[in-house]
Amino acid sequence: MPQKKPLVVVTRKLPDVIETRMMELFDTRLNLDDKAMSKAELIEAVKTADVLVPTITDRIDSSVLAQAGPNLKLIANFGTGVDHIDLASARQRSVTVTNTPGVLTEDTADMTMALILAVPRRLAEGERLLRSEKWNGWSPTHMLGHRIWGKRLGIIGMGRIGQAVARRAKAFGMSIHYHNRKRLHPEVEAELEATYWESLDQMLARMDVVTVHCPHTPATFHLLSARRLALLQPHAYVINTSRGEIVDENALTRMLGRGELAGAGLDVFEHEPSVNPKLLGLDNVVLLPHLGSATIEGRIDMGEKVIINIKTFADGHNPPDRVLASML
Repeated sequence: MPQKKPLVVVTRKLPDVIETRMMELFDTRLNLDDKAMSKAELIEAVKTADVLVPTITDRIDSSVLAQAGPNLKLIANFGTGVDHIDLASARQRSVTVTNTPGVLTEDTADMTMALILAVPRRLAEGERLLRSEKWNGWSPTHMLGHRIWGKRLGIIGMGRIGQAVARRAKAFGMSIHYHNRKRLHPEVEAELEATYWESLDQMLARMDVVTVHCPHTPATFHLLSARRLALLQPHAYVINTSRGEIVDENALTRMLGRGELAGAGLDVFEHEPSVNPKLLGLDNVVLLPHLGSATIEGRIDMGEKVIINIKTFADGHNPPDRVLASML
């Protein structure tokens, strides 16, 4: 007798090839409108689903999981970060949580490097000037920026993405520095020509560019607080393609507006999709709508990982990308 297909509820529109494959393998309910589900819709989904496939925009908190039906056994997250899922509540209800690590490393590192180049060289300002039709032609002192060759790059979080950024930045002639919970293996440090700083405060005070690549957890909320941002030199730039909550956005905005920092490149924001209006009015920032992982190749790779995790779990095995209790 054929095994019953698990009921899989997908909360957002995914690439067509992924949705087609899911429909073939599972009893799949898709979100064809691609509008974020309300809390009531999420609760209805967890009441009936065997597997929930949420994204970063879905808040799967304890109040949602408290309504979960007995069939919900897997949350197969479409994405690497799981800070939007209450892992403790999931574990208490014996619900396994998986994610999609590794597939977005190069895409996010590319976007980070793009911002590291764009902000000091004032690319967004120049583009806006051209569109305004106010450019009067080249001159020797017009819109002078800063070169990145020879500058010190401080990387906060030296996991897959942090290391990928380091390799790119090294090729552009930057001096690589990093702060991490654990020091890298000497061979990796040697390959990246990276200097380890045990003290984040001491590293921040000496960097020309600081880029954030750690996950959002209670321990990293406002890791770049007003106090720590004040340690940066006035010529320094802040880059964030990780999570907006890691940086005190109000403090950063105030410092940028006062000229206490040279600029910032932000792909993520503390209260997405809302962005501080004062931040929108600043010329010394490059702002992007969370595009770090937005490539078709990356999204398909994510979807394939989700499918593998669901299929493996449905076949009675531990899925390969299970989020462990150590991530709590």
